[in-house]
Amino acid sequence: MEYIQTLRQHLGHAPILLVGATVFALNEQNRLLMLMRTDNLMWGVPGGGIELGEKVEEAARRETQEETGFEVGEMTLFGVFSGEGMYYKYPNGDEVHNISIVYLTRDLRGKMNINPEEHSGYQYFPLDALPENISPPLMPAIRQLIDSSQA
Repeated sequence: MEYIQTLRQHLGHAPILLVGATVFALNEQNRLLMLMRTDNLMWGVPGGGIELGEKVEEAARRETQEETGFEVGEMTLFGVFSGEGMYYKYPNGDEVHNISIVYLTRDLRGKMNINPEEHSGYQYFPLDALPENISPPLMPAIRQLIDSSQA
């Protein structure tokens, strides 16, 4: 997040474009790995901002490893999400218009080692019983995931 921190030093809380990489990790029972965020006390998934010069795929793997301890094996592009539904104002006042590049994996390696600076817990949820308090910028991709699982 060095790039975003540098921008924030100059722009304060003003709205910015935030390009991020996100990973939907499904286990053998087709349950989605979700993490309880410490910043907004809502459920999220592994992911975060892409650094300057970083490949999107590398950012997805890095963020997942930093937040969960897992290494991501095989993953596929799930979708790119942007537009009005991706605006978010963080509890600290930072405003972003997210562009989220989402990957899907069923191949996590290692063991859970949650990063307590960003998350306070984790759980695997069935797609038909996801929690209500999901971080708003995830919702367009979550809806598509649910729709694709029912097809």
